[in-house]
Amino acid sequence: MSSDDDPNLDDLDQPPHLNDQAFNLVNQALGASEDLRIEPAPVKGAGCILDCGVEAEGSLAAGLALAEICLSGMAELSIVPGEVAGAHWPHLFVTTDQPVEACLLSQYAGWQISVGKYFAMGSGPMRAAAGREELFAKLGYREAATAVVGVLESGTLPDLKVVRWIAEKCRVAPDRVGLLVAPTSSIAGNLQVVARSVETAMHKLFEVGFDVSEVVSACGVAPISPVAADDLNGIGRTNDAILYGARVTLWIDGDDQQIASLGPKVPASASPAYGEPFLSIFEQAGRDFYKIDPLLFSPAEVVFQNVATGRVQRFGRVNHAVLERSFGL
Repeated sequence: MSSDDDPNLDDLDQPPHLNDQAFNLVNQALGASEDLRIEPAPVKGAGCILDCGVEAEGSLAAGLALAEICLSGMAELSIVPGEVAGAHWPHLFVTTDQPVEACLLSQYAGWQISVGKYFAMGSGPMRAAAGREELFAKLGYREAATAVVGVLESGTLPDLKVVRWIAEKCRVAPDRVGLLVAPTSSIAGNLQVVARSVETAMHKLFEVGFDVSEVVSACGVAPISPVAADDLNGIGRTNDAILYGARVTLWIDGDDQQIASLGPKVPASASPAYGEPFLSIFEQAGRDFYKIDPLLFSPAEVVFQNVATGRVQRFGRVNHAVLERSFGL
């Protein structure tokens, strides 16, 4: 469903809280571009276009900035020590007290940007201004923004035609569009995908019918996958980091029986496609994401802590064997 299909969606318009916060972070990144090893891309007539890994080198700090902007600044991120298959391995830790806003309304990569031959997966708060995904109608939210911010997962920088298309959908002028671009086969692009541990849990809860407003806080950790030589292998490794390596804890103010009923559906192991490196699954599906069981896209392990009752329930587990194969250990 798109905003064009529902004439009542205008009634959901909210002040541009998410986009405004993200735009402040974009300005900070622009001011620190040399330290972050990112570069402004000259697209005449557009707003701020930042190359975070297409032609620019990027960095770990750029990846953290990219992820924070995706989350509209409503989560904290840090690189922490961890272990994969017995080897010391850096992990990315995410924590938020506003999981719906940070993850579903901002970070979720739910907008396909397809303009002519240009394609990218779009995430960030610009989605809330466009309101083209069904979840915005279901969650009762859309932003009336004057400027929007998005992150594009792509190996190609957008031109003015792409920027104009996004601007039209978001109901802003092209020079009020801020975009950050990085492929999965870059340091920053790799990191921003691995930052989606909590997001995948929240989206799975939404899809299985859980009331996501009952999730009051969340944290997640996932191993930072090795940067791949190309986007195809990058897609494989970053997905494996989440599906087989991510661990998420959710603080719930809700019903234990509902958690017990829906909880087993949340981890990636609930999918019959689970068990092989994602690249193998992707190839078997003819490199078509839509032929892959959507239940697969989830963290490896999810722990529910019910703040109303004190009960803790755990589902799923980390699969070190698949991570070892995927990461080449």
